[in-house]
Amino acid sequence: MIRIYHNNRCSKSRATLALLEDRKVEVVNYLENPPDAVDLQRLLKLLGIPARQLLRSGEAVYRELGLADPALDDDALIAAMVAHPILIERPIVVANGKAAIGRPPEAVLAIL
Repeated sequence: MIRIYHNNRCSKSRATLALLEDRKVEVVNYLENPPDAVDLQRLLKLLGIPARQLLRSGEAVYRELGLADPALDDDALIAAMVAHPILIERPIVVANGKAAIGRPPEAVLAIL
């Protein structure tokens, strides 16, 4: 099973989903059904990145919450993403016990 954490308003997310169209895919609209802290920690482990690399720093809420502060640890950043899922980089595809961010969309093909 392939799962994509998707935002239909994002062109990269739509393009990534289109790459997966011939496969059985579970689409998770993460803005309506955001991952909890445990799910985000699991995704980060699969991605092999720290929480800061999953943050969308261009979002207004990023600046409003002062998330650029280097003193904030992963737990604080994960809590911010749980509370404000718009902060989560997209799309994230999970397949075969691995995960990839679809930027560029073709990056997810490596885990299929």
